[in-house]
Amino acid sequence: MALKTLTTFLSPLSLPHHFTNSTPKFLKTYTNPTLIVCKSTLSPETQFESDGAGAAAPTRGDRFLELQKAKEAAKVVLRDSKKKRKKKDKVLKVNTAVASCYGCGAPLQTSESDAPGYVDPDTYELKKKHHQFKTVLCGRCRLLSHGHMITAVGGNGGYAGGKQFVSADELREKLSHLRRERALIVKLVDIVDFNGSFLARIRDLAGANPIILVVTKVDLLPKGTDFNCVGDWVVEATTKKKLNVLSVHLTSSKSLAGIVGVASEIQKEKKGRDVYILVSNFLNWRLPAEKMGERDPAAAMAQKYKPIQSAVPGTTLGPIQIDAFLGGGKLYDTPGVHLHHRQAAVVHAEDLPALAPQSRLRGQSFAVISETETNNEFKSHGLNGFTIFWGGLVRIDLLKVLPETCLTFYGPKSLQVYMVPTDKADEFYQKELGVTLTPPIGKQKAEGWKGLDRERLLEIKFEDTERPASDVAISGLGWISVEPVRRSIRNSDINLESTSGELHLAVHVPKPVEVFVRNPMPVGKAGAEWYQYRELTETELEVRPKWYF
Repeated sequence: MALKTLTTFLSPLSLPHHFTNSTPKFLKTYTNPTLIVCKSTLSPETQFESDGAGAAAPTRGDRFLELQKAKEAAKVVLRDSKKKRKKKDKVLKVNTAVASCYGCGAPLQTSESDAPGYVDPDTYELKKKHHQFKTVLCGRCRLLSHGHMITAVGGNGGYAGGKQFVSADELREKLSHLRRERALIVKLVDIVDFNGSFLARIRDLAGANPIILVVTKVDLLPKGTDFNCVGDWVVEATTKKKLNVLSVHLTSSKSLAGIVGVASEIQKEKKGRDVYILVSNFLNWRLPAEKMGERDPAAAMAQKYKPIQSAVPGTTLGPIQIDAFLGGGKLYDTPGVHLHHRQAAVVHAEDLPALAPQSRLRGQSFAVISETETNNEFKSHGLNGFTIFWGGLVRIDLLKVLPETCLTFYGPKSLQVYMVPTDKADEFYQKELGVTLTPPIGKQKAEGWKGLDRERLLEIKFEDTERPASDVAISGLGWISVEPVRRSIRNSDINLESTSGELHLAVHVPKPVEVFVRNPMPVGKAGAEWYQYRELTETELEVRPKWYF
């Protein structure tokens, strides 16, 4: 039906009558016509050959894709031309059509086997002969699809995690055009790392374009969590960022919860616009596209050769176009912007799996101290003067807390929690790093570890001992719930000196990793008991995005 309508629209019969039948009464012929030259006002890098007019014209997304591929190909050719001067027998073959790997978007090449886009020369020539470049998966993507950890983006102020193919600035440059486009943005955020995976300065990228916020991995939240509370908490946190968010969706790629709603929302709101997926690391956005395939034949066909997915930062290296809609507009898998402030940017590639929770989170409190003299000191002074280590990645010095204060850690189970007196913390860290304090895993990796050289002093205020004071979120890892008074003794006969005050902590992390202090996330059965819904005005209710699960 859509094709028939488009044909009717483009048919000569549909032209106005005065264009098809009118005949000029007088016709003048000029034997020496004047040559008129029109000079383009576009810069050379923004000029494109027209592929049609009206509905057949290339979209801005098409032009963006063409420009990015051209730039990437030019970089590869330039790099190779420099190498030719030193080694003439090494020739880089690049398709003139700028063919790219459908898994990661990197331009195909045959010279560097350890770089993205590498294809065996024989395979390259065979695919070129049969015009099948769209079916080519580069060697790096093949390894990623089989579970290998090949870090595409490493270092950037932290520890080298592998060959640095793409920098954060380059990836941001690839997305800078979005604020000038008429597009629909689908932004994915990891609920376990809500602050760390929420792209900073996203307003600079998205501009005024509408955003569908997809919150993933909600199935990993502690047992008994009330999603009504979590949904409201996410909307509150999102509203403070002043983004044009249409709706918030709590989803799980494991149980498929919320996936159908995301697919429906995209179909409803795209309105002929291109759809750009802003992907965060450790996430899988393809399920919404698969669900769209159940309703849209074009989306179903797009699933055959789809972008690769992995838990490695910087998996997607170039923009990938997916013909997922029949009614106009295209789907673009954009390069995941490298967030150098996450823990994944500082650990070794072999240690990356330790950062990804594989099962439902269970809060870990600090270790229980044995019945010693230290324990007597602990009973009288609480946690003051103690240090808690969260694996080898986080150190928390407790400077001023209540005797009843409790810290609960939510994150990967592989990271153990240890508590020692602060005056012995340095010695304990040096001795146990790579052994009990992991990652890094192994003494050999620990020797090259630069340490926890970023310190942030926190002053956490609280006015109510019946609820957590705040969460301390560690980018790329998880969060720590800070309770002024442990829940198990709130209803006891213990006498509290005051119901308000401050808690002082010193948090140590690797240099590029960021620490966020936020309102506590209501998780577990207790979350629904202490969470308070904010009273909203009629105006706030009208503009406030709805959340779905």
